[in-house]
Amino acid sequence: MAEKTQDAIALLKEDHRTVEELFEQFEKASGDGRKEKLAKQICLELTVHATIEEEIFYPACEGKVEEDLIKEAYVEHDAAKILIAQIQAGGPNDEFYDAKVKVLQEEIEHHIEEEEQRMEGLFAQARKGGIDADALGEQMAARKAELMQQAASGTLPKPELTTM
Repeated sequence: MAEKTQDAIALLKEDHRTVEELFEQFEKASGDGRKEKLAKQICLELTVHATIEEEIFYPACEGKVEEDLIKEAYVEHDAAKILIAQIQAGGPNDEFYDAKVKVLQEEIEHHIEEEEQRMEGLFAQARKGGIDADALGEQMAARKAELMQQAASGTLPKPELTTM
């Protein structure tokens, strides 16, 4: 593989754009099958994204970023994991299915804003704090590929709650 791997923050931002696009598609989708397929993809993308952030990125930010920001990020991830589990357990014929996906979207949009905010966001602070974004990007890309492979084979572990 000759291509240059993205740095950690570029990789995470690309994940953010992917999920935002999927949420947009979900909003426009009609037909239960299409909605369910998109919701499952959203849940997978977010599960993998949260895993690489929690396993690799957040620990690397410890001591370089405001502690409160990292704590809030973990709590936001746990709130999302609860909704993701409910969405995955339900289906489009579930009375609250669309509402759960919408609330998940709102939570994720808020979370993205906090991470990407100029100057004060988690990413900006991490860069200022001197994280090794290239090395982390490589590590995260490898872990992401591994998790996607597990998902494809149906062996992706259920996300665990960090703050509860």
